[in-house]
Amino acid sequence: MKVSIIIAVYNEAPTVATLLERVWAQPLPGAGKEIIIIESNSTDGSRELVAEFLARHAAEATPRIQVIHQDRPRGKGHAIRQGFAAATGDILLIQDADLEYDVADYPELLQPIIAGRTAFVLGSRHLGPDGWKIRKFARNGLRAAYMNVGATLFHAFFNLLFASRLTDPTTMYKVFRAHCLDGLTLTRNRFDFDFELVGKLIRSGFVPLEVPVSYKSRGFDAGKKIRIWRDPVTWLVAIVASRFAFVPRVRACAKEKSQRPAHRHGTS
Repeated sequence: MKVSIIIAVYNEAPTVATLLERVWAQPLPGAGKEIIIIESNSTDGSRELVAEFLARHAAEATPRIQVIHQDRPRGKGHAIRQGFAAATGDILLIQDADLEYDVADYPELLQPIIAGRTAFVLGSRHLGPDGWKIRKFARNGLRAAYMNVGATLFHAFFNLLFASRLTDPTTMYKVFRAHCLDGLTLTRNRFDFDFELVGKLIRSGFVPLEVPVSYKSRGFDAGKKIRIWRDPVTWLVAIVASRFAFVPRVRACAKEKSQRPAHRHGTS
């Protein structure tokens, strides 16, 4: 069993070196790992920090590290799709290059998949002790409140259209067997990719299991990249488009398919 950890990097110099070392060191009981980094031509020195990380560990046999260099930033969704196409693991795990999430949650995220209980796990921030109030900005409480309420409304709209009861469909921690992407076409380039990916996986017949994860929000002064006035429009479009797009249904249960060789998938 091998886990492909997909990490999109763009202008994350304050955190990317620490994050990569934590991912490198984090053990995965019952699985090996490969690290796939998509660096989107950062302007703050992140590309050089990724190169230093690769130089430190390239000579070691495991885990395998692959770095994909983009010539310009095209959005997180675009970068993750490139990572999917390059992945060779049985399980795919999406990881941001900041430190909002804790890589120590990997074993809990992976265990239900490795045990054969499910093919698709979401790491929910809302199942933690802070409930739905995940945004806490020290210097801008009004913006945090706006984003918390907005997230609640978007999650409710998503659940309504997909007849689901998810607490956190936009969590970064989306973990699933690679075969879940077979036959799917993914096209969203920015943060609307979150809704597209989860929506199309649900439409394919994969019911996500939510697992509580740790989370510490960062503010816009620390590098958060969501555009709070423009991105919500793309989220609405992605939710509706994913709900009514043609998506092939799976024909076998997750456990049966998990025993088959992995096939590469369309992410154009």
